[in-house]
Amino acid sequence: MSVHVALEMPEDAFSALRTNPENFAREMRLAAAVRCYELGMISQGKAAEIADLSRQEFMLACSRLGVSPFQTKPEELAEEFARE
Repeated sequence: MSVHVALEMPEDAFSALRTNPENFAREMRLAAAVRCYELGMISQGKAAEIADLSRQEFMLACSRLGVSPFQTKPEELAEEFARE
């Protein structure tokens, strides 16, 4: 099941952004997923699902947007290594 969300934009916004409504919507969806992932609100898998990308594609998109695809804190890594 999916939900439709509408967003009103000025008519000239797409020409200023050099895009069309479909590409803009795709980029907005990706940006929202990346931001929620970056803030730790959702997992990488869920973010990829929201962005309608594979996890590999999502990781590449994170890098393109300047966000690390690895959101593990150094303390968490140290704990993991200590358990092994």
